[in-house]
Amino acid sequence: MKQQLEQLLASALASLTGSILPEPPPPDTVTLERTRDPRHGDFATNIALRLAKAARTNPRELAQRIVAALPASPLVARTEIAGAGFINFFLAAQAYGGELAAIHELGERYGHSRLGKGEKVLLEFVSANPTGPLHVGHGRQAAYGATLANILSAVGFDVSSEYYINDAGRQVDILTVSAWVRYLEACGERLPFPENGYRGEYVRALAENLRAAEGESLRRSAAEVLTGLPPDAPAGDKEAYIDALIDRARALIGADGFTRVLELSLAEMLADIRDDLEQFGVRFDRWYSEKALEKSGAIERALARLEREGRLYRKDGATWFRATDFGDEKDRVVVRENGQKTYFASDIAYHLEKRERGYERLIDVLGADHHGYVARVRAGLTAMGEPGESLEVNLIQFVSLFRGGEKVPMGKREAQFVTLRQLREEVGNDACRLFYLMRSHDQPLDFDLELAKSRTNENPVYYIQYAHARVASVMKQLAARGLAFDRAEGLAHCGLLSGPHEQAVLTTLARYGEVLEQAAVNRAPHALVHYLRELANTLHTYYNAEQFIVEDSRIRNARLALVTGVRQVIRNGLGLLGVSAPETM
Repeated sequence: MKQQLEQLLASALASLTGSILPEPPPPDTVTLERTRDPRHGDFATNIALRLAKAARTNPRELAQRIVAALPASPLVARTEIAGAGFINFFLAAQAYGGELAAIHELGERYGHSRLGKGEKVLLEFVSANPTGPLHVGHGRQAAYGATLANILSAVGFDVSSEYYINDAGRQVDILTVSAWVRYLEACGERLPFPENGYRGEYVRALAENLRAAEGESLRRSAAEVLTGLPPDAPAGDKEAYIDALIDRARALIGADGFTRVLELSLAEMLADIRDDLEQFGVRFDRWYSEKALEKSGAIERALARLEREGRLYRKDGATWFRATDFGDEKDRVVVRENGQKTYFASDIAYHLEKRERGYERLIDVLGADHHGYVARVRAGLTAMGEPGESLEVNLIQFVSLFRGGEKVPMGKREAQFVTLRQLREEVGNDACRLFYLMRSHDQPLDFDLELAKSRTNENPVYYIQYAHARVASVMKQLAARGLAFDRAEGLAHCGLLSGPHEQAVLTTLARYGEVLEQAAVNRAPHALVHYLRELANTLHTYYNAEQFIVEDSRIRNARLALVTGVRQVIRNGLGLLGVSAPETM
């Protein structure tokens, strides 16, 4: 509906171009907004105020010329010029009836648009190090990323989703040595567990599986392991100790043995992550391995490109990228003095490779602690001749769990954390998905476990799903009375839906497509949650105020057309959020 009105406005402006207007205004300036006060109409635009200077005329006079040039439309009952030159649009009664008919005609496709014009988008999200199970923070990233992908696809973007597997580097080595120490314990060796190791029970499970696969072939005595190692924390440096322990493990069990422990640990953690996300309804088009990136030569190609452009220099035995030339706060090391490439080198190579695959927009969904990431990766892209603005990073703020008003303590390395799987098992997938999305991703989230499990109107999951189930209940009551819903008759008599509650439902329904586009443009899935809650409220209010199954078939079918339209839109919206739409509750 809004798009149709904007097309009318664009047509009027086009007819004035060359006479009143020197040139056509940019398409993105030809917009209308819904009014807050119905006395000012349904939609309003300030286009006359914005174009008055170029037209060299008074804004009110320009508004009058625009209104006079508007093509006739059954959508518009009348227009009004207000204030300094605002144009208010009052919709005809049949306008909302036409929108309701569109809901019934389009079904699950209602609300979809071509806003994105097929732009190729690569959306990377979660990408957690495979060094432990997914925790509740990763769950928020998963819910956000999957929903954003759904919304962007719905409004016409060509979206692919990707999980980047950090399967190379020090953290994976720490997981490997943590599993090996637990394996040695399971074999009967007595040795202290490293302070900087991974302590969760999942590491003991890895050790048991390692023992089942390898027997005691990788067993070495505690004395062999510990002799000559530097002191661990608190007496010593835990970072130096874990690095020394990794080197000792490689020396004692050999490169092949270390690789076998690493690959078993990595495979099991990745299998757990995949399964967890799959059960959460989150699926990726591609799982991209950091090791595969390195083997492909992509990192060397990226560094060679920077070298050709004169963007690298050597200092203190390391190779540096001149990131400050491109807006970063400091230059960045890409190759350490020992010859090892840095994570940053992998990052810029990975993003260059994304562009080489033909993606126009790269959207990364990352944890809140990655705030310095954007400038340096954009700097790398720009230095390699790619548009830095093609990269967009959305940072997901932290999640705090509350139970009975008490905050649940969490800390990953110390194994004081709640996994995504534990949260899902306690409150259910639906509550997880919707609660994660209730607030903007750039705000911290307090997750109330008791509220998420409650069956009250204060629980937004229950409140929205109950609206859907209520309509299903009405249709069952209709069938129990031996009556059938005549949709054609209902849509033909939408003009009878003139009560204040009915008008509120119609107006809210018609906003769905606008909300989807706003949620896509602003990368704001929470806008859809708030909309569905508002729509559910209008349905519940209407349900409590009116009888739907009345004697007059025209009124009955019109009301049923309205509430089944609500059911369709709620189902569509919940589907994008990854939440079920139950028929009974």
